[in-house]
Amino acid sequence: MDTPPVNDVNICVATANGSGSASSNQILYKSVFKMGIPCSGKNLFPSNIQGLPTWYFIRASEKGYLGRKDAIDVMVLFNDDTLAADVKKVRAGGLILYDDSRPLPPALVRKDVSYIGVPAENLVKEHIKAPQLRAKQRNMVYVGAVGKLFGIPMGIMQEVLEDTFGNKPAVIESNLQCIELGYKHIEKLGTAQDVGFLKAVPNGNKHKIMTEGNTACAVGAIFGGATVVTWYPITPSSSLVEEMIERIPAFRRDEHGKNRYAIVQAEDELAAVSMLVGAGFAGARAMTSTAGPGLSLMQESIGLAYFVEVPGVIFVIQRGGPSTGLPTRTQQSDITLMHQGSHGDTRHIVLIPHDNSSAFDMAWQAFDVADRFQTPVFVMMDLDLGMNMSLSAPFAMPDRPFDRGKLLSEADIKAQGDKFSRYLDLDGDGIPQRTIPGNLHPAAAYFARGSGHDEQARYSEDHIVYRKLLERLRRKYETAREYVPKPIVYNGASTGMGLMSFGSSYEPTREARDIMATRGKAADHLLLRALPVNGDVRDFLASHKEIYLIEQNRDGQMTQILRDEFPEYAARIKPVCLFDGMPLAAGDIVESILGGN
Repeated sequence: MDTPPVNDVNICVATANGSGSASSNQILYKSVFKMGIPCSGKNLFPSNIQGLPTWYFIRASEKGYLGRKDAIDVMVLFNDDTLAADVKKVRAGGLILYDDSRPLPPALVRKDVSYIGVPAENLVKEHIKAPQLRAKQRNMVYVGAVGKLFGIPMGIMQEVLEDTFGNKPAVIESNLQCIELGYKHIEKLGTAQDVGFLKAVPNGNKHKIMTEGNTACAVGAIFGGATVVTWYPITPSSSLVEEMIERIPAFRRDEHGKNRYAIVQAEDELAAVSMLVGAGFAGARAMTSTAGPGLSLMQESIGLAYFVEVPGVIFVIQRGGPSTGLPTRTQQSDITLMHQGSHGDTRHIVLIPHDNSSAFDMAWQAFDVADRFQTPVFVMMDLDLGMNMSLSAPFAMPDRPFDRGKLLSEADIKAQGDKFSRYLDLDGDGIPQRTIPGNLHPAAAYFARGSGHDEQARYSEDHIVYRKLLERLRRKYETAREYVPKPIVYNGASTGMGLMSFGSSYEPTREARDIMATRGKAADHLLLRALPVNGDVRDFLASHKEIYLIEQNRDGQMTQILRDEFPEYAARIKPVCLFDGMPLAAGDIVESILGGN
């Protein structure tokens, strides 16, 4: 067996959905984190509840690379249905851990990899009295075996177990017993089997947190002042609202225990987004969370919110499409639908997190942006970023009061001569003044209509009035260019090549850039963080003759947006489209750009 460098290993655990593997995978992942080693976990799961294959990837990288890695160093074979395919995935010189309670078929024995057998099924039969628990606790045996092989102290795994099942001592005891069975089995095989892939790094993750992007968005939305959440469950967005349901009571209950928030599971996405529009009109900080199919259904009401200028935040956790597509795979294929959604001429503001910390930041910032610009604001996530565990910097709490924009009180209207025109652009920035129900000034009321209207919110079919309205809405979008998060540029010794990425593509692109540098192809890197883009993007395009834009969709949707924005540089922007539904890997990016060079 060829062992990779210490603290640089990629393990794949092949199990079946609903077999208890989620808990065992998390125990192993969190144990690696506790050792102070940068790590990420990628869950490749089917769209059913139980029985179909699932794979969990844990990557430990001392260099801090968190994207998926192609080469599998260690494979845990705990799913009989996928044995043949899984054996082929291991790199030459790698290691296969399998359940040797039954012999491995000779056809699955490769000469270029090493094998270690762990009789997990027999061990749980012998030591676990309750038959109904054996199938699920079998997975904990592999945790112990891998822990010993990798050099994870038993004390760390026990600590993680206690953190995970703190109020269930019986569960802790039975799972710890199974972990010890696997651990001791490897001990019996001798020290030659202790390959020591990992070495603890004291305080290595001291200033890091471990979570999922959907959780980060949920917490950020709470700190952003969300009080109305309207939603309809859909993979992979459901966990975002589920996290809010669990966490928001601690922040939105008064001294009498009364809820100061509303979370409404609607009958469908059409109802959910319509409720959002109503709540935003009433002055609440309102939000919803959905995925591609739900976003398609929401388009008409999104257009209404855009046209009558009602704030709201829409979290979109993208998955494989179109239609039902691949509900449990990742893509970035709803960019155009977010940016130009609904019929007619629209341009929507889109915030684009790239890690958990930025997901938290942009979640709370989105409510300020929506209020300031009186418009729906999208937070663009995807399944990889939203549902997979990863590291990031700790969340930085909001450092400013809520920005409600040009929201007028009764005193404000009185101070400007008792005058208020809902859609009048007083400041030349395209953003009008706004009132909400409950403002008792006689001039405050207006009719929010989705049909043509003038500056006083009166019905109008006048062609000049209509043209001015659309021009003002575009002017408002242009004003947002310098307000939304700016891109980040990582310069190097570039010879004219530039890489551009956004969202979950950032981490693998960062790694790909380093790999390319070792091959003599230095490149600068720009991280897009919002639409509309601003002048920093123009400068990057102007200063690089060869630009590769990495995106996870077939048609190069972000590439087309930038080509439309900067036609003079359109020929320079080459899309690197990777869209098979797998979390992006640096090797795929390098291969797409350099080929065999």
